[in-house]
Amino acid sequence: MSKKIIFMGTPLFAVPILKSLYQNGYSISVVYTQPPQKSHRGQKINKSPVQGISETLNIDFRYPQILKNNIEEYEFLKKLNADLSIVVAYGQIIPKEFLNLTKKGFINIHASILPKWRGAAPIQRSIMNLDDETGISIMKINEELDSGPVSNIYKIKLDQKLNAKEVSEKLSLLAADKILDNVDDIFDEKSNFIDQDHSKATYAKKITKNEGKIDWSGDALSIIGKINGLYPSPGAFFNFNGERYKILKAEIGNGIGKNGEVITDNLEVACNNEKSIKILEIQREGKKVQKIGEFMLGSKIRKGSVISNV
Repeated sequence: MSKKIIFMGTPLFAVPILKSLYQNGYSISVVYTQPPQKSHRGQKINKSPVQGISETLNIDFRYPQILKNNIEEYEFLKKLNADLSIVVAYGQIIPKEFLNLTKKGFINIHASILPKWRGAAPIQRSIMNLDDETGISIMKINEELDSGPVSNIYKIKLDQKLNAKEVSEKLSLLAADKILDNVDDIFDEKSNFIDQDHSKATYAKKITKNEGKIDWSGDALSIIGKINGLYPSPGAFFNFNGERYKILKAEIGNGIGKNGEVITDNLEVACNNEKSIKILEIQREGKKVQKIGEFMLGSKIRKGSVISNV
């Protein structure tokens, strides 16, 4: 008789992992995901990516608003008597009383090299911090956030050309591959979960929109880290003449000028340490994304302009 697995996940990051398990013959008894969300104007209901793939693969799914104090879901999982639960960016804290409802516990695929970057935004924080590497950690879930013992860590290199979307895709595919051996090892009693060094823990707090504001007195590497780390959402931005402009892609140049000064006709902006930022893709508030050449044809931001930090 095949082992029963519960899968809990919500964003696109979790989709390749669920697909990998399903396509390699693992028995997914049920999927938990976050409820569909209304669009900003309430005209459309948006299903989570995990709900979408669950429907495509014809896997049973549930989307309770909350698990805490939810007797119905507790009883459902208890009756299921599953062997293992795999959690990937589900978006809810798993209540303590749920953690004993599977024979092998609940494991989490976390997108960082634990104990570094516990919390909600590990990929973004790692890029913004200019880390040399990141990765995924396979850990057991306990009561405290991302603090459970770890069995395996898989790493990738980071460089200033990678944005958060690209890093997320790399880590998701890595996890989709590695989870198979980890599940086998858990079922075969071969896994070794080792406690984290809690004294080395750092926390990746949730990203806020205001963090996207660019300070042109900062150094170029840090600005690139912000642009890449906050792509595609909420995005790094600057203001000019009362309008907001989001930078989607940029690279470091060697131009010199006053902080925030536009020093070329192609929107190269001076910053600290005798470096500059060459903007490659930009989006004016309420407008479409444009390559810099197209944008400059109709832009009022010209060489000699000074971009505001407010």
